[in-house]
Amino acid sequence: MSENPVEAEPEGLESILPIRMVSQVVRGFGRGSTDLGIPTANLDRASLNISCANDDDKAAHLPFDDLPTGIYWGFCRIGEKDGDDGIGVVYTAALSMGYNPTYGNTSKTVEAHCIAPASDPRRYASSCGETLLTQDAQDYYKQPIRLSIVGYLRPELPFEGLEKLMVAMKNDIKNAEKLGEQTDNTTLGEHAWVGSDEPV
Repeated sequence: MSENPVEAEPEGLESILPIRMVSQVVRGFGRGSTDLGIPTANLDRASLNISCANDDDKAAHLPFDDLPTGIYWGFCRIGEKDGDDGIGVVYTAALSMGYNPTYGNTSKTVEAHCIAPASDPRRYASSCGETLLTQDAQDYYKQPIRLSIVGYLRPELPFEGLEKLMVAMKNDIKNAEKLGEQTDNTTLGEHAWVGSDEPV
């Protein structure tokens, strides 16, 4: 694997990243926790607000179905600021935007896997060592969620079997965690936005 974990972005994606989203957490298919041991927070499409942080002129022209599918990294906050038990804290996230081709979904979704720092006592040993900060994802249902999609990792791909999918997801999580530690202006700015109450 190369030192740069990011694969080539879809054409034009750089001009709209970072993408900011505000929604609430809804129940997904349950496969992240059950099949893979890697729980995710699913964003509700019905209450989804989206904007492009780079260009205000493009903010009104980002229909969700037109956004490029793929595996991304960014920052996520579930719940109001400064809550208890990991609620309201900003975490680096690995996320999927698309149709989960291994499962053949027909509707496009956004699912974020929040990565607890290694020093966080709530980071339990899931199949990849990183997780949402509880083993019970129901704790997050109907909570507000703020997400900044900062960068692209790879295309979403169909995998032959869950074992190969899990290997890819573990790699995505490791790459997202590494990229989330950057200290450039974009990374710091988007981390700050996710931690704020500023509108989309």
